[in-house]
Amino acid sequence: MTTEGRTFFGHPRGLATLFGTEMWERFSWYGLRAILATFLAASPAHQGLGMSEQTAQAVVGVYGALIYLVALPGGWVADRILGARRSVFWGGFVIMCGHISMAIPVTSGVFVWLGLLLIIVGTGLLKPNISVMVGKLYPEDDDGRRDAGFSLFYLGINLGAFFAPLVVGWLARDDRWHLGFSAAAVGMALGLLQYVLGRRHLRGVGDRPGMPLTPRERGRVIRLVSVVTVAVAVALGAWAATGAFTLDGFTLVVTVVILAVPVGYFAFILFGSHDLTEDERSRMKAYIWLFVAAAIFWMIYDLAPSKLLFFAQNNTDLTLFGVHIQAATTQSFNPLFIMIFVPVFAALWVRLGTRVSTPQKFAFALVMVGLSFVVMAAAAALAETGKVSVWWLVLVYLVQVFGELSLSPVGLSVTTKLAPRAFKGQMLGIWFIAVSVGDAVGGQTGRLSQVMSEPAYYLLLAAMAIVAGLALFMFTRRLRAMMSEHHVPAEPPIR
Repeated sequence: MTTEGRTFFGHPRGLATLFGTEMWERFSWYGLRAILATFLAASPAHQGLGMSEQTAQAVVGVYGALIYLVALPGGWVADRILGARRSVFWGGFVIMCGHISMAIPVTSGVFVWLGLLLIIVGTGLLKPNISVMVGKLYPEDDDGRRDAGFSLFYLGINLGAFFAPLVVGWLARDDRWHLGFSAAAVGMALGLLQYVLGRRHLRGVGDRPGMPLTPRERGRVIRLVSVVTVAVAVALGAWAATGAFTLDGFTLVVTVVILAVPVGYFAFILFGSHDLTEDERSRMKAYIWLFVAAAIFWMIYDLAPSKLLFFAQNNTDLTLFGVHIQAATTQSFNPLFIMIFVPVFAALWVRLGTRVSTPQKFAFALVMVGLSFVVMAAAAALAETGKVSVWWLVLVYLVQVFGELSLSPVGLSVTTKLAPRAFKGQMLGIWFIAVSVGDAVGGQTGRLSQVMSEPAYYLLLAAMAIVAGLALFMFTRRLRAMMSEHHVPAEPPIR
């Protein structure tokens, strides 16, 4: 890809277009996420939907899980039908429509559910394909500049994630939820506007699908999608007709389906007739352990927009440096710490080199996220007698970020490295399925609050993560042998 003419910090000008699009898309995503759970749980008198906190946690968990799950079909649509450029545009447009739907100030939940559905579909189109376009801005052999370009791109992600809770949370205060949702819609609209205006700088990147469907294949796809859509609609309609349909039951069913996806996929790889070599089979078995570890990590880490947000709202003195803040503002702590510590951890991994293996990084991440919930257990115990300082949450997010920067940057790299040759392309989406599984299961853990105290809830999840981390430490040598591991350069986390 030529880079003549004006540049963006020494990179192709098209990077500025994609940087801005992703920054505003993440602004809309993290802005909605910062107020969604509290909106769902707010009573109708406070313009909310009146759910229990446990149900709201389950809904937010399934919503986040589906966001990451649809990255797989979204990538397929770009490769076979639309091309990456049009997929990003239409994905952003559908996301914007979703936020507009949620911003309609009516008491019915219909527009809320429609909005969430549109955001899920749109994100599936936009999120995986905009990253592909960044990579294609550079010549094949320009790995160094490509890595630096992705670092700038990820800065845009975290800038959007940092400012969104501040702006949306402030606008949504005093039960003005739909004003907050409107801000998310405006953010996505700004992203789309600059994407269209900056199209010429992309110079044809992603204009066409890599492997367009033949007319015969297109007909098969249309029939398959139609059959699945009708089957799902009929099943949901029959369930509703019985009078047994509940949101809690629905989120549980979706969670089970999401759990079945990786189980079926790994079984297909290991037991299907794909002519896997013994080395590929060994690496795949090692990867399953890392996949489970990642799912446990995200199960806890992605409770930030639900369980920890409720704690901030109900049990925290929301005063920081003498200034009152909104509960949603606590969601900005995480991206702030990521921006601060990414260069520190990048330098650390380079310095340590091959002395620290991927299983050890994953194990450290699990221990860190477990310890963060030990801190939460202490805060919850103190909160039984009154509100606690918001600095408890600052400490929790700081410890969690140490874990994320040890696990997230190497996730995609190790996925690519351990994937059998026949599944190289498909396996890239498996990492996001680990996030999906973690989010879905994490949402269901809210049910535990009905049978145990808050401190016990946090300690139970902490124990799960720490035990899993210690187990990985114990079997590091065995896993490293199965992986035939060598050092993989770390990249900033993709979120």
